[in-house]
Amino acid sequence: MPRETLTREHIVQAAIELLDAEGLEGLNMRSLGKRLDSAATAVYWHVKNKDNLVILASDEVWNEVRLPDLETVDWRTAATSMANDLYAMITRHPWVVMAFASQPLYGVNKSRHDDHSLAVYEKAGFVGAEIDQATATVFMFVLGNALGMAASASVDRRLSHGGKNAQNLIQDAMTQAMEIAGQFPRLRARIDAYADTDYGAAPEKSFEFGLQAVLDGLEQQLKHRSHP
Repeated sequence: MPRETLTREHIVQAAIELLDAEGLEGLNMRSLGKRLDSAATAVYWHVKNKDNLVILASDEVWNEVRLPDLETVDWRTAATSMANDLYAMITRHPWVVMAFASQPLYGVNKSRHDDHSLAVYEKAGFVGAEIDQATATVFMFVLGNALGMAASASVDRRLSHGGKNAQNLIQDAMTQAMEIAGQFPRLRARIDAYADTDYGAAPEKSFEFGLQAVLDGLEQQLKHRSHP
């Protein structure tokens, strides 16, 4: 794509596609230029560097999280919807988790999301610093759950690039992990109970269960404050 027709929007979209396919480690200006059918140097007319591109790409995908109308739904419904949407967004773009660990992420869409999150817990009845604490509690729960998924995506990429040797290494590691776990009664029982699933995989609906438990705890705090 000639420099004259290349736009920041084209670059950001191509970067998202590359990040989805190759992760943070696969993002570089040369690979991006090939995807855009453009010289890598042309990209620098629109973005400063790789870090700046990650910021732009992450802010774009943040727009995928819907913001419920707080005039029509209760706070808990809104909190559940936003947490589920955030988890789904990270499922589509697991590199976002790794990006959080490597650099600050910011932008209009993320700020819009964060502001709406504060409004949700303000509507619930939290005040002052409690609003930030409640927001951070739910956000960190979602991010923590997504961490394992992001790691799995990274392993899958290694397998696809490393061929049979990498696959054998992963299989050997899982076999050793199960042998060690089998020495402990509760882990051994879990292995036997979930023989048809991957070792270490969370039971079905674990995210939904945990999210509701977190919201139950927040709601209980509000009730205790109202009725000491």
